[in-house]
Amino acid sequence: MQKGIKVTTAGLWAAVPALLLLFGSCRTEESRQARSIRQAQKTQAELEKLLTGGDFGEDSRYALVKQIAQAMMAARDYRTLVIFLTDWVEKNPDDKYNAYWLLMTANAYLENDARPVARYYLERIIRNYPDLMVQGQSVHFLCLQNLIRISETSENRITYFNQLISQFPNNVNITEIYYRLALEYENEGEWDQALKTFALFLNRADAQSIQIQGRPNAYASAKQLIDFSNSSKDWTFASLAELKAAVTTAINKYDWRALDKYKSKVNFFAMSWRQDESDENAQNSFSMHSYMRGNKIHCSDELDPSSTPTEAYFRTWGWSNRYVNVWYLYFRKVNFPSDPSVHGRWEWAGIYFGEKL
Repeated sequence: MQKGIKVTTAGLWAAVPALLLLFGSCRTEESRQARSIRQAQKTQAELEKLLTGGDFGEDSRYALVKQIAQAMMAARDYRTLVIFLTDWVEKNPDDKYNAYWLLMTANAYLENDARPVARYYLERIIRNYPDLMVQGQSVHFLCLQNLIRISETSENRITYFNQLISQFPNNVNITEIYYRLALEYENEGEWDQALKTFALFLNRADAQSIQIQGRPNAYASAKQLIDFSNSSKDWTFASLAELKAAVTTAINKYDWRALDKYKSKVNFFAMSWRQDESDENAQNSFSMHSYMRGNKIHCSDELDPSSTPTEAYFRTWGWSNRYVNVWYLYFRKVNFPSDPSVHGRWEWAGIYFGEKL
């Protein structure tokens, strides 16, 4: 006798009512959906017939078109929606709500992730149609928000950000927009415009307190850039080798004046490895004189192995008998494309106290 699950005739007949109930509920659900679709189609057809056959005022006609469009959106019938709205705009060029109908068209394409087509309609609205307030919202403002979100190039986002600033200064946080616009100018290599826009950002009253998503140190980074731009930059060296050699010679000669001269005059920091460069007490301006006097200072022959093509760490020791004895001098390649004569040179940008973690 074959082993397995035994199904008796009585058991099978006992299961029939449950199966019939299941199939019946599925058919009921399908019939409900079918009835719902047929009813929606019937209602839509009646509305369209009413729309084309009636002589309505502008507001009544707007309500009807919107009701038809929303019914199509609710049914996710985006293809029919696009055909209906674009056909309406073409046949009714004087409808003052055409910008809104095209915005709905763009949204339908966005729902289907057809961004290039959506962008075409959004830009068409801004170029060819006057702005329109619908339910308390500006159509042009909504278009610009969408364009910024879906745009794939900094060049386009620069255009849209500038339009937001000039046309809707009260609808957006101008401080954040200035910062993001400056970043887009950087991406495009428009360095002068980037610096001007970062300066506009820093001059805003809330620049120091604003929280910008993805940019936790927005104020500090912008300030460092502007401060560097406004400085003499005369402490930089043509190469890392020249900088290391000059610092080594000054340490060996206990020439604190030379070391003070080599230190960056902007954004120089001195901190422990656990601190962040943006910490208030990390930004230090001090003379090397008091730390060299009476101490026997040494420095490594080579840079630390963790150094990279843009950053270098130089281990030194003997700075203090009472406090932290080991200092790592931090050298950095200058990243300032706005001034080709400085960009790519090297600077002594800071000090890390203690052994590397």
